[in-house]
Amino acid sequence: MATTKDYRLGPNAFPRGWFMIAEDRELGDTPLSLHYLGRDLILYRGTSGPVLLDAYCPHMGTHLGKNESSFVVQDKIWLEGDSIRCPYHGWRFGADGRCNQIPYHDGPIPKAARIRSWPVRVMMGCIFMWHDPEERAPDYEPPFIPQWDDPNWVRWELDHLGTLPTHPMEIVDNMADIRHFDALHGSTVSYFRVEFEGHRYIQYQGGGHRTLTANDVMLETVTYYDGPGLLISHQYGSDTVLQFICHTPVDDGVVEVWHGLLCQKSAATPPGDDRTWARARQAVSRTAFVQDFEIWGNKLPARSILTIRSDGPFSKGRQWYGQFYQPADRQREIQRRLPATATCRGIPASREEALGDLAQSAAE
Repeated sequence: MATTKDYRLGPNAFPRGWFMIAEDRELGDTPLSLHYLGRDLILYRGTSGPVLLDAYCPHMGTHLGKNESSFVVQDKIWLEGDSIRCPYHGWRFGADGRCNQIPYHDGPIPKAARIRSWPVRVMMGCIFMWHDPEERAPDYEPPFIPQWDDPNWVRWELDHLGTLPTHPMEIVDNMADIRHFDALHGSTVSYFRVEFEGHRYIQYQGGGHRTLTANDVMLETVTYYDGPGLLISHQYGSDTVLQFICHTPVDDGVVEVWHGLLCQKSAATPPGDDRTWARARQAVSRTAFVQDFEIWGNKLPARSILTIRSDGPFSKGRQWYGQFYQPADRQREIQRRLPATATCRGIPASREEALGDLAQSAAE
């Protein structure tokens, strides 16, 4: 297993950005104990919405979310408003992480009686946390897909694909790895390019895809990372879908992965149960993604890549990804050094170029 240090990404073990940590439906009336980004966390539903805190009480180190026998739990005073009580001594902490009550103490509450609170957002049925090693406020928001609220689209039911013993760098490399489409997915790429826009990394490509389309149908995709751990892919082929993939570091070198698909209804959509049709279509998308997943789970870490001239722009992709592991004041500098566009030697950069090449070959 390789870690961030092995890829020379930067001084921080975990990246800055938004990451999925749970589905909203997973939150009940008790705290959810989580472990992401090398930390034990608790997530609970306060009256104002989900609250995410570090898991351990600063008083004596008690885990705030793991208990069944304390009378704090049995008397149902564990959660009060936006606050949570420690099951050991009853210290109560608000959504900001500060202790706001010690039941047996009337004096001032020590300033050290606080735990770290993490920004969270709820959208598209998902709960996202903002992680920043420097504890800065978010400088962008997690992406929202407008089609989520469109009745002509069927919403996903996320696939929980579990943990994978690989560094997220290996997953992000897929954006530049145009040459894997042929061998792994049975695809012949007609055009390809990537673009870099701040915290976004965008891939444009089109070609056949034996897993996702019929042999005579071109699959065209616009895929982008919005920050280091959230991927959205607009896919146009036999049908129109939006793929959503989240990968969140659990520990340094281990990730947890989710997959979902928004499916657009059309005249070709089978009548009747749209949900059943959409689940079947999502299963096909998952099959294609699992082809990558199987590779990542059974390979050595590519700490450096033995590239040849006709490979994709791996080095630029890694440069883009490395910005999230650097101090925030270096991030804009890295963004400025990136080119606006990168291509792959021997493959047209756009649909228009690809069609032009075909026309020229036909004329000859």
